[in-house]
Amino acid sequence: MFRYFLFASASHYGAMNYLFHLFLSDPDQNVMLGNLMGDFVKGRLDLADYPESVLFGLRQHRQVDSFANQSSGYQASRHRIDPEFGYFRSIMVDVFYDHFLARNWDRYHHLPLEQFAEQVYQTLENMFELLPHDLQQIVPRMIKHNWLVSYREIETIETVLLRLDQRIKRPSPLARGVEQLKQRYDMFDADCDLFLIQAQYFLSNKRWCQTTSNNRK
Repeated sequence: MFRYFLFASASHYGAMNYLFHLFLSDPDQNVMLGNLMGDFVKGRLDLADYPESVLFGLRQHRQVDSFANQSSGYQASRHRIDPEFGYFRSIMVDVFYDHFLARNWDRYHHLPLEQFAEQVYQTLENMFELLPHDLQQIVPRMIKHNWLVSYREIETIETVLLRLDQRIKRPSPLARGVEQLKQRYDMFDADCDLFLIQAQYFLSNKRWCQTTSNNRK
């Protein structure tokens, strides 16, 4: 129950790796929407009432989350964080990775981050009625404060962790979380780059297997 509350609270405060999932998504707008919705849609997807392309994005989101458990890059980052942070370490890595992706965006994407973010915000506004209720509550703040671009700043990461700490109704070390980032900054940066490469390769194999399977039918 506590872990569910923790991840729900993180999503509410923009503490999950939205930018990372959007970047790894197939470029179709509906698929990207599904990837963004991933932390807000629980349970069996075969019972979910969404277009197939959105469901594909939701599955892709879950595949990436599952892959993180076996990624050497992601797990290295988790173990760089002091054990006192416990369950919070995964959330912290998610937040840190959005920071590094935003900061190094020009290495990975042909569009400027500002333009990419604007396209995402436009999609969210155009398809607002399709969004889960909790995500609908967040979208106006996400757009107003330009979350996707603001992740570049360490101050944003500190604010996210502080707000999450305030949300938790039990003692939490999250208020000190940004110090973990600062102490091992270059190491987290390298881990993030490795995980990005690993995740892209993983998803590429998934696409190839799906294409091969479809061609055999």
